[in-house]
Amino acid sequence: MTQNSFSPSMSATKETILKNAFAAAVAVADPQVIVPQYLAKIFPKGQEPKGRCLVVGAGKASASMASALESYAQAHWPQTQIKGVVLTRYGHNSPTKHIKIIEAGHPVPDQAGMDGAKEILALTNQLEQGNVLIALVSGGGSSLLTLPQEGISIDDMRQTTEALLRSGAPIEEMNVVRKHLSAILGGNLARVAIARGARVEALLISDVTGDSPADIASGPCAADYSTYLDALNILQKYDLDGSAVPASVRNHLKQGLAGEKPETLKDVDLVNAKVTNHVIATAYKSLEAAAAFVRTHGYEPIILGDTITGEAQEVGVEQATLVRDHLNKAIDKPLALISGGECTVTIPAGVKGRGGRCSEYLLSLFAASSDLPNISALAADTDGIDGSEKNAGAWFDGDIRKSSQAAGLAPEKFLLAHDCYGFFAEFGALVETGPTLTNVNDFRIILLDK
Repeated sequence: MTQNSFSPSMSATKETILKNAFAAAVAVADPQVIVPQYLAKIFPKGQEPKGRCLVVGAGKASASMASALESYAQAHWPQTQIKGVVLTRYGHNSPTKHIKIIEAGHPVPDQAGMDGAKEILALTNQLEQGNVLIALVSGGGSSLLTLPQEGISIDDMRQTTEALLRSGAPIEEMNVVRKHLSAILGGNLARVAIARGARVEALLISDVTGDSPADIASGPCAADYSTYLDALNILQKYDLDGSAVPASVRNHLKQGLAGEKPETLKDVDLVNAKVTNHVIATAYKSLEAAAAFVRTHGYEPIILGDTITGEAQEVGVEQATLVRDHLNKAIDKPLALISGGECTVTIPAGVKGRGGRCSEYLLSLFAASSDLPNISALAADTDGIDGSEKNAGAWFDGDIRKSSQAAGLAPEKFLLAHDCYGFFAEFGALVETGPTLTNVNDFRIILLDK
């Protein structure tokens, strides 16, 4: 999906406008475009890495970032020796020659991810004084860089991740726990490089609200603000401090609280260290790109922000109310309400569900706006995969609403079963892009016609 693929036309269908607005949001975060731009800033002519340059990374966009870096280095750093390992989600590969790409499990970690993380840590331990470590980090890195601390197995990490996912804990809280179980996250990767006398330059594509380097992929090269106590409190908050989480995990956190395990990297550890985190793409920039696109179709965009979180179904209801508020104002021109931020879906025990937070939000909006026939909407994950299936999200317009009514399919029934995928599949209303090789969180747009 590239921004050059669409040619705006005032006669375009709602489906086309919605999908091309999403395409614009994704295109502005394309690693092939933004990585070279930032490498030129970080390493101006005459200051490129000399000798050995180690490249590591993890995330849904990291393989594409590695590919872009290699192409740039070949053209601008011909004397630099590039070597490295990057982890990405299955199906998110990108061609490289010198940087090894390992595909692994996400959001639940697997053995491939742990083996790759071990390889990254081993390479980082080979750095020498004056070497450069470039870390390519994007959303999804928390699961991929799972490498647990001593005494915690990959199965323990998998069970903990699954318990947190089912609890409905927001990603920020999930990552506080994972940081304190990992040998790489929470600044531990940078800690190793600092000890070896290396310079660290981390390029980050943000999929988190606030765009803090400590939160993007759980901040492998950033100072961490959270503590072992925070991690334990989160387990208690979601009733996971019993058998739902393995004893090895609970014991490790308690030992950390008692001072028997080192804390994650803190600001004091970075004094005099050569460590810089560069946030090169954000959700808000993507929302702005979508806003610029819909203006060409006569819509006045209103960006609601990139920090909207909460239960997906509740957010859908809230935004339906917001739509009514705007329509009651007798709008002068069509509006486009655009937002980002990661919602959550809490799955009850015994319910499998199909879909993800984007399509669940959209189905909730659809159900809560049954009296508004002239609105259209789309919600999709910018990485191209929304939850359990292979779609990025879903969309609807007035025709989809008429079709659902004619078929007698009640969205409430599908919401109760958490089968938003099944509902939109019935009407060919899934958004299917395949992996986009970037990730700047979720994208939502509602078109309000006069």
